[in-house]
Amino acid sequence: MTDNKLIGVSRRGLLGAFVATTLVAAPTYTNAFGILRGAGDIRRIRMYSGRTGESMDTIYWIEGEYIPEVMKEINHFMRDWRSDDSASMDMRTIDIMAAAHRLMDVSEPYMLLSGYRSARTNAMLRSRSGGVARNSLHMKGQAADLRLQSRSVGQMARAAAACASGGVGKYSRSNFVHMDCGPVRTWGG
Repeated sequence: MTDNKLIGVSRRGLLGAFVATTLVAAPTYTNAFGILRGAGDIRRIRMYSGRTGESMDTIYWIEGEYIPEVMKEINHFMRDWRSDDSASMDMRTIDIMAAAHRLMDVSEPYMLLSGYRSARTNAMLRSRSGGVARNSLHMKGQAADLRLQSRSVGQMARAAAACASGGVGKYSRSNFVHMDCGPVRTWGG
């Protein structure tokens, strides 16, 4: 008789154990990029934008070097779609996004909701919502708001927080996670 239980362990229990193991091991992952240098280290980012219809699946770092042409593509992709302004994205944010994506072991690209924001766009959003910071790191190219269909806000936030490399905001009502390369902190619910 098979009923989705294996010797008293449910699928949910196995999943929970897997996630717990992944998150316990995750803090050591933040050093993995440096450890792997010289051993075929590559960094990859996968995103699409529902606002522009664009998608990106690219390797942006090889053997300790960012690829300048790809960096320009990332900057353009993560532009303020409202004004078409772009800025140099802080690659630490891209590294956090890539590391969290890898920790979640997904092939689905992130849906980018917001990357760089012009001061004008930020002021407009701030006038409409109390959840937009006056001095948002989005305006410095140091933040991204992201969504995955295959992972919950909680799962995404835990993966990003496990990187211990910046700010992680959970926006469960709006179904997205904010990741930035600012001070290590968490907020939201």
